[in-house]
Amino acid sequence: MRIINSQTIRDITSQLAIKANINLRPDVLRGLRKSLKIETNKIARNALRTIIHNALIATDKQIAICQDTGLPIVFIDIGDEIFVKGNIYKAVNQGIKDGYKKAHFRQSVILDPLRAKMDVDFCPAVIHIRIVKGRRLSLTVLPKGFGCENKSAVNMLKPTASTGEIIKWILDIVKNAGPDACPPFVVGVGLGGTLDEAARLAKYALLRQIDKQNQDKVLSGLESKILREINLTGLGPFGFGGKTTALAVKIEKAPTHIAGLPVALNLSCHALRSATKLL
Repeated sequence: MRIINSQTIRDITSQLAIKANINLRPDVLRGLRKSLKIETNKIARNALRTIIHNALIATDKQIAICQDTGLPIVFIDIGDEIFVKGNIYKAVNQGIKDGYKKAHFRQSVILDPLRAKMDVDFCPAVIHIRIVKGRRLSLTVLPKGFGCENKSAVNMLKPTASTGEIIKWILDIVKNAGPDACPPFVVGVGLGGTLDEAARLAKYALLRQIDKQNQDKVLSGLESKILREINLTGLGPFGFGGKTTALAVKIEKAPTHIAGLPVALNLSCHALRSATKLL
């Protein structure tokens, strides 16, 4: 049995909270640069240049990529041969608070959703824990801005729904999001499970590298088809038009009940930020 002290979890969470908010993921930066190369719309090209330049300044100056440093989402995979000494939830939340304070990030989390002007803080974070095989622990911090989170949705489709119906629903959500959610997007999709499981899967999908193909050939084809349809809308970066409304579509699936087909869509703006540490 391997023992990891909760103080270690706290320290690493603090580091990841800062890193995620300052350094745009390399795969996302590659995607933006790739889109710039193929873009012909002058305004869209300027928008993409501005996004890329902003990300480079953030890294160089060690400041937040976006003023909305989000509601922190923390994903933890704990090996079944690991024992965490101490309260892991308390350690993660204190780590978020430490990191956000140290980097002077904005306080955005309200403790009571019905009292929006009261008790603004850095946490608590939303924490997802999975038990996996082995002696390793993986910790990921995903700061989720709410310009795009507010445009996310879940749909409980009939089990007879076709892929065409799924694609149409996704396109409707993306079109409705428009420039408010700061495209170009990364689109996370969750298929199956229950209402809450589909939403969780859609969030997990955002953690996958955008330039890595889905190992499931059916899902890989569906991702490509949805991405193509989204980019044909012509919404483009910041809604200025152009070829790139989304950088990628990523799908995760789970078994579900024979009587339903839950589908969730979790949108990320162009500043898809996450940082991971493997212990």
